[in-house]
Amino acid sequence: MIIKNIEAKIRLATIIAIGSLLTSLLIVGMNCLYAYKLVSNAQKSIYLLDNNVPILARQTDMQMNRPAEYRAHVDLFHSLFFSLTPDDNYMEYQMKKAMYLVDESGMQQYNNLKENGFFNSILSSSSVLTLQTDSIVLDMPRKYFRYYGKLKIDRRSSTVIRSLVTEGNLKDIPRSDNNPHGALITNWKTLENKDLQDVEKNTF
Repeated sequence: MIIKNIEAKIRLATIIAIGSLLTSLLIVGMNCLYAYKLVSNAQKSIYLLDNNVPILARQTDMQMNRPAEYRAHVDLFHSLFFSLTPDDNYMEYQMKKAMYLVDESGMQQYNNLKENGFFNSILSSSSVLTLQTDSIVLDMPRKYFRYYGKLKIDRRSSTVIRSLVTEGNLKDIPRSDNNPHGALITNWKTLENKDLQDVEKNTF
């Protein structure tokens, strides 16, 4: 009888000890999880000083701003590629910067324009090209864009306004000094490049 009572007490003590251990582990785990979430949320918050007044600023997910970054990337590329002056060095500089933002489809279009005498005509006619962006339509699930703009070609004898429509896709790549948006234009092609207006200038 005494032995049975001792075995029962030992069994009860073992159960209590194991239960206490499991409860302690559960409490420690919950505390660790809570502390991790607390630190993670704290890391998303920074304070900026404005005349010694701290202002809370919160970190946001990169994907929230991605559509705006894609539009800025597409706009920058087209501006570099089409806004030109009659200067060999300047055009080469613009094209070099533009090629960091596009895949081989951009180089292919550049070579086609070069072969067709596009850049030589800018030099010979002393033309100044200015591109104005009308709109950029994005399809985020497909990472597809369509660019609408107007290209103003200011020559000595006339001013030509052209409608420019292009399309392509966007690919995420690591950011760099030459590609601050971390995007690459792929499958780029021109859908429309036609004259809308041709105004003769007075030559006297």
